[in-house]
Amino acid sequence: MIPRYSRPEMANIFEQENKFRIWLEVETLALEKMAEMGIVPDAAAKDLREKGGFDVTRINEIEAEVKHDVIAFLTSVAEHVGENSRYVHQGMTSSDVIDTSFAVMLTQAADIIIKDLDRLCEALKTRALEHKETVCIGRSHGIHGEPTTFGMKLAGHYAAFARAKERMIAAREEVSTVIISGAVGTYPVLSPEIEAHVAEKLGLKPEIHSTQVIPRDRHAMFFATLGVIASSIENLAVELRHLQRTEVREAEEYFDPKQKGSSAMPHKRNPIGAENLTGQARIIRAAVIPAMENVALWHERDISHSAVERTILPDACISADYALNRLAGLIEKLLVYPDTMMANLNRLGGLHFSQKAMLALTQAGVSREEAYRMVQRNAMKVWGSAAENGNQATLELRGELEKDPDVTAKLNKDDLDEIFDLAPYTKNIDFVFKRVFG
Repeated sequence: MIPRYSRPEMANIFEQENKFRIWLEVETLALEKMAEMGIVPDAAAKDLREKGGFDVTRINEIEAEVKHDVIAFLTSVAEHVGENSRYVHQGMTSSDVIDTSFAVMLTQAADIIIKDLDRLCEALKTRALEHKETVCIGRSHGIHGEPTTFGMKLAGHYAAFARAKERMIAAREEVSTVIISGAVGTYPVLSPEIEAHVAEKLGLKPEIHSTQVIPRDRHAMFFATLGVIASSIENLAVELRHLQRTEVREAEEYFDPKQKGSSAMPHKRNPIGAENLTGQARIIRAAVIPAMENVALWHERDISHSAVERTILPDACISADYALNRLAGLIEKLLVYPDTMMANLNRLGGLHFSQKAMLALTQAGVSREEAYRMVQRNAMKVWGSAAENGNQATLELRGELEKDPDVTAKLNKDDLDEIFDLAPYTKNIDFVFKRVFG
């Protein structure tokens, strides 16, 4: 991933230095257990722990010649350790090192993403509570529906990211497995005790059944989880992009005093953060299908998955980390305009009360079909007046209903007062918030 969209803590996980450091720790832990079991001399494990090292440039030089990264790594380590290096990697295969290291990096990345989700959830909760009673219009198909509150909007996104955290915790558990089982996974040289020791020291668990690799369905679930998180990111980003449209302008991204919105138009304040998040979501989701295709490997192993994982692991994790933090920052500093929300709600002359009017007529003995027709014919007059007047209704639904003798034969002034009352739309918000936030 390019530096522009990388945060150091996450990006550092995938640097060669960190990868080889993990490889060295895996080899060292395995050798220490072998020494404890009397398989290799104690001095071999001691030398590897004390002298073990590597040189990234040297590894790359060797790999260019031998075309094998693990052999190149072991050669560089041997140059640091000396004679006892002959015991290193005894009975192990490359996948023991690579897949175990992969598990460590995945869990490191998952821990950061879980922390990112905590920050985003906290931001959403804070702003949701702030705007719990900030009434705005709810929309379906992009068209005015019925009233809600801006806090309710944000509470829904909080719930989505709370679920995302639960999924990421489960995905972390899914990929937290170690293999030190040798060629084709049958422990022909090594004892399962060595694998258990390495797993315990790394804070992971032994894979219950490996071939020569950890089963890739585990990793597919991890990347699928990232893909769902990406979709939740985009869902909120698209909402914010819509709300910042000039014709809506109920909320907008914070605009720094020194910020520039357009190279050509000095007036512009664009939703660049939310647009960027939509793009980041595409990058993250792009990893899902390749991860699922990695599940099908030939027999006990092949390396068709290898190049895929070397690409999607850093890119998807770095993008997710960046996107979650950018979204959290956007929510933390989001500018919200309650007066505009109320003005937009009232723009269509009370059409958002149409369902209540229809139901009141049914309660008064009118069939649902006829009640629908009675309300709709009056609502369309109001809708037309808005269409002819810059999307600002010149008629009111209540006024049109009061002029309709079929309606007034069934509904009196008190009935209409009850229909055209916002209170019912907010009366259960505390119930929902308690359910969402606990």
